[in-house]
Amino acid sequence: MARINSRQVEAFRATMLTGSVTEAAALMTVTQPAVSRLLRDLQALLKMELFERRGTGLVPTAAAMALYTEVERSFVGLERITAAAEEIRGRRTGSLRIAALPALSNGYLPRLAGHFLKERPNLNLAFFGVISPIVVDWVLNNQCDIGFAEVPIAHSGLPSLRLPALARVAVLPTGHRLAEKEVLEPRDFEGETFISLSAGSSSRHLVDQVFHRHDVRRVLRVETTLSEIMCGMVSSGLGVAICDPFTAQEFSTRGVVVRRFLPRIDFEFSAVFPAQRSPSPVALDLVETMRKSLAEFED
Repeated sequence: MARINSRQVEAFRATMLTGSVTEAAALMTVTQPAVSRLLRDLQALLKMELFERRGTGLVPTAAAMALYTEVERSFVGLERITAAAEEIRGRRTGSLRIAALPALSNGYLPRLAGHFLKERPNLNLAFFGVISPIVVDWVLNNQCDIGFAEVPIAHSGLPSLRLPALARVAVLPTGHRLAEKEVLEPRDFEGETFISLSAGSSSRHLVDQVFHRHDVRRVLRVETTLSEIMCGMVSSGLGVAICDPFTAQEFSTRGVVVRRFLPRIDFEFSAVFPAQRSPSPVALDLVETMRKSLAEFED
């Protein structure tokens, strides 16, 4: 027995959907005789009548109705596959696991990711806010598809993309005397109560280096591992700090005044990816979206 081919089935479905050979031909973008021939061959192969002619139209037989049910199931499956392929091609489907350092995950990156997801309704997200060493560890162990960690990255074997560096800023309690200045310098902090990140961190080293170079003595009263805690302490009126711009922005309406600080101390971070596989297209899309957003961050 000769095999049924897909064009014959497509002609049968098109005729069932439109109720007319002429309309079926238009739907398939072929000629009417071509559809008639396909239907005739299909009926011969199946050894059953699928349509009865009544007047100028065709009426499906009971056999055709039963067959159409099975055909439609197959076509729905194919349409789902096609739709899924379009979603994947458009990078709107699947899942993405992100780990990001607290400076990014306390506000900025969740908002960016939220807008990113709105444009990809079938994309699911898992988002974790952890310190940079854990970000690197999770990406290294393939627990996340992408991580955002402060540089330098502890593991040099991980593929990474450097993102635009932003300037750290001074954060002051509302009403502080230094808030009158638009730009602050190291000498402005002489004798000020200072809230700092923990000793040993790269951020702490960069900030201390600037004050030591300018021979400025601060009163170091608080150390913390998280910039959110640092800004929370500043908002209480206890002291001042130098902070990454992301956390500073989150606290700018919560009792904290943000000012430029010179000389510039860059806050640098990278996107890191698992070494065992190529970065997913959707992860690279997120990085590019973030890159464009950062270009406007300091405006």
